[in-house]
Amino acid sequence: MHSAPSSRSGGIVSVLAVAGIVGSLMQTLVVPLVGELPRLLDADAADTSWVITVTLLVGAVATPVVGKLGDLYGKRRMMLACSVPLVAGSVVCALAGSLIPMIAGRGLQGLGVGMIPLGVSALRDLLPPQRVGPAIALMSSSMGIGGALGLPIAAAVAEYADWRMLFWGSAALSLLVALLIWLLVPVTPAHGRGRLDAGGALGLGVGLVCLLLGVSKGAEWGWTSGTTLGLLGAAVVVLLLWGLWELRVRDPLVDLRTTARPQVLLTNVASVLVGFAMYAQSLVVMQILQLPESTGYGLGQSMLAAGLWLAPSGLMMMAVSGLGARLSAARGPRTSLFAGALVIAVGYGSAFALMGAPWGLMVAGSVGSMGVGLAYGAMPALIMGAVPQRETASANSFNTLMRSIGTSVSAAVVGVILSQMTVTTGGHVLPSEPGFRTALLVGCGVALVAALVTLTLPRRAAEPAAAEPSAAQPAAQPAAQPTTTGPAATPAVPVRIGHEELGPWRDAFRTPAPAQVTAGPEDAELTRLRAENAELRAENAELRGELDVLMRGVSAWVQNLAGRTN
Repeated sequence: MHSAPSSRSGGIVSVLAVAGIVGSLMQTLVVPLVGELPRLLDADAADTSWVITVTLLVGAVATPVVGKLGDLYGKRRMMLACSVPLVAGSVVCALAGSLIPMIAGRGLQGLGVGMIPLGVSALRDLLPPQRVGPAIALMSSSMGIGGALGLPIAAAVAEYADWRMLFWGSAALSLLVALLIWLLVPVTPAHGRGRLDAGGALGLGVGLVCLLLGVSKGAEWGWTSGTTLGLLGAAVVVLLLWGLWELRVRDPLVDLRTTARPQVLLTNVASVLVGFAMYAQSLVVMQILQLPESTGYGLGQSMLAAGLWLAPSGLMMMAVSGLGARLSAARGPRTSLFAGALVIAVGYGSAFALMGAPWGLMVAGSVGSMGVGLAYGAMPALIMGAVPQRETASANSFNTLMRSIGTSVSAAVVGVILSQMTVTTGGHVLPSEPGFRTALLVGCGVALVAALVTLTLPRRAAEPAAAEPSAAQPAAQPAAQPTTTGPAATPAVPVRIGHEELGPWRDAFRTPAPAQVTAGPEDAELTRLRAENAELRAENAELRGELDVLMRGVSAWVQNLAGRTN
């Protein structure tokens, strides 16, 4: 079911893409200020590093919670809710004169990160099926554009204007996004059932904070220190207990049984690896560009110049989104994800060979970003093609969390490599050229592992609903009109986004026909109710079948026991 006619689809995609750009922009907003924050906020450098860390932590905890709320109460409503802390946090940062208000504002901005997976999930509700695939690819690439273009823009503002203008500008952009969503994005239905799992949210939050804090601060505190080891150990214990809780609770925050399906599980594993590979390259390339030429391998570029050299990589992500959509239409998003991982590995190889000139690193960054664009466009398609519609937002949010974990681990691993392989120049200890080359080789290897994991994805995934289609269902019946006549009937839910049979998503990546007939609101609502009713019938049929198998087993055991007693 979709709520918007085809004539409005372009505006919806544009608004959600802008929301993705603004959301990702918040993560690179303060990078040009890192060196100046101790002076601006009158604090130690170790304390000001929390200005970046707090956004990562809050965003990681908030993303799965916001995704679940999007399934329960509607994705548009939650996107508007996410815009409130974005605006408020930007204003608090703009007015901050000390460290504590700045950290509080950055934490509020982290709450708005959940807007990105909500927007991706909303595309399934709002667009005609044939428009969903290209729209997912475009919005996924917009996140890379925000990160790539945000750095030179923020550097230019920080260098030529008051640093507070960065946050006033982000407040204005966030307010504009909220207004565009309010005016142009239709109301999305609430497919989820039940209530928010507060215990699961608390457990996941504590586990993620311990994990990401230990990973992100390990190099600073020492990897063998009691604090780091204690946090990582606590993360393992808490997340294991959280998993047991989620398996027992009636309305889990994250449905681990759905997450354990091969297509979802392997896509999430690939997401961690791709997130690692993406971030490792950006860390290495940015440092090589800015190191002084006196090192013999540094290129002596300013922060602004380095950001401009890397800006084309963000544009390449958007340029490749259409190619990714066509590749997914022809071969399925599994192929797009595999190709993206291989292209990322090629980007690392080109960086290894061309790191002696700024233009060479620009080419390498652009190649790597093309691979990221292909991979990021395929991930939501694979996830949404394997989960019921009522779980799309929470499943996509969990996938986004997996990418964040990948980038955090990448920062830690690259930091360890560069801190262990150093050279002393002019009295300063700097990462050595062999250190950078080692980091590039590690990133290339991780990208190749991501490609191998992608090959293990099933070519044809099982249906999100548990039961198989009824034999009485007519073969030519339209996918949007599921039958409800048999106890084992199941709705025509999406099976997989690709070139095989997909139910209502069979045309997800294909060019729309010249003329389309859009069902009226009453017909669309009736179709949705029929689909939900059929899904409930299918779940009941599966439960009856499992109960029947259980009772037959108990009966056989009792008869066997009685025979032995006699």
